[in-house]
Amino acid sequence: MSVNFIRGIENYPVNKDRQTIVTIGTYDGIHLGHQEILKLVMSESKKSGCEAALVTFHPHPKVLVAPEHIPLLLTSLEEKTKFIPDFFDGNVLIMNFSEELQSLTASEFVQSIIVEKLKAKKLIVGYDHAFGKDRSGNIDELKRLGEKFKFDVEVVGPVHYKEKAVSSSRIRKAILKNDYQEALKMLGHHYAIYGKVERGLGLGRKLGYPTANVCYSMRKLLPVEGVYACWAEIGDEVKNGMMFIGKNHFNPQQRITVEANLFDFDKDIYDQDIIVYPTHFVRENRKFESTDLLVEQIKKDKLNVMNILKQEKENDDEQRAKSSTHQ
Repeated sequence: MSVNFIRGIENYPVNKDRQTIVTIGTYDGIHLGHQEILKLVMSESKKSGCEAALVTFHPHPKVLVAPEHIPLLLTSLEEKTKFIPDFFDGNVLIMNFSEELQSLTASEFVQSIIVEKLKAKKLIVGYDHAFGKDRSGNIDELKRLGEKFKFDVEVVGPVHYKEKAVSSSRIRKAILKNDYQEALKMLGHHYAIYGKVERGLGLGRKLGYPTANVCYSMRKLLPVEGVYACWAEIGDEVKNGMMFIGKNHFNPQQRITVEANLFDFDKDIYDQDIIVYPTHFVRENRKFESTDLLVEQIKKDKLNVMNILKQEKENDDEQRAKSSTHQ
């Protein structure tokens, strides 16, 4: 079975003869803690012969519940669909987080969705999980509902990194403080910025460094402004490159742009989907007095990025060689 993304509970395929192992949450980031839960769901699914189901929400529940505290996202919906299959195999139910859904009590949600629609044999959640109206569906309440509706509840403890629990909010803080490599370690995968390629000013091309401008989600948490080593996926192609996040001081719009200069690549990809993965922070964004000075700096940036990518490849090759000798 492969991952099956389903929009809306009304489209969920009901199998009367088969129960499910269910997990539920926003899964923003699909970080190491999330991955531990998904690992257990997959293990229980195989052991019991039940289907695996992941229930998540779009938009983020805080859009309605606490609009003044909406977090910027580590993973947009498109990015979730990219990463979830790396860690999960089964049905992914994407529920529209509406006022109607928000008004359901934990008991109503469990009965109508978890029990009647998903036919849960077991519900697996993180230690800090809560849902339902006023977040009434805490762990104790879930266990009580499990007894009432005859499904098991398993709670997965925190995954620690440097003696503290990994969480989406901790990763957000690390990104905002420019502890970018720390954020990547807690994520356990590359950080993706998804969007369509849009037309920019064309300045990069004029300077000899054409860029793909990414029309990213306004709800996306961007790494701090500056230049990064990166790689990108455009259709079936994967390319290394360098990217810029921030305000281009030669751009009269003065908005934060995300643009990638891909090495050995010069195709017209306007309006195509692109996913850019910043891997290493190279330098901060700064203002240049002239385009000549900017070009001079970009040349240095490219050399720096190519050295970073070369070093990374050498490290990967070394790791592969070590693992093959141990097998």
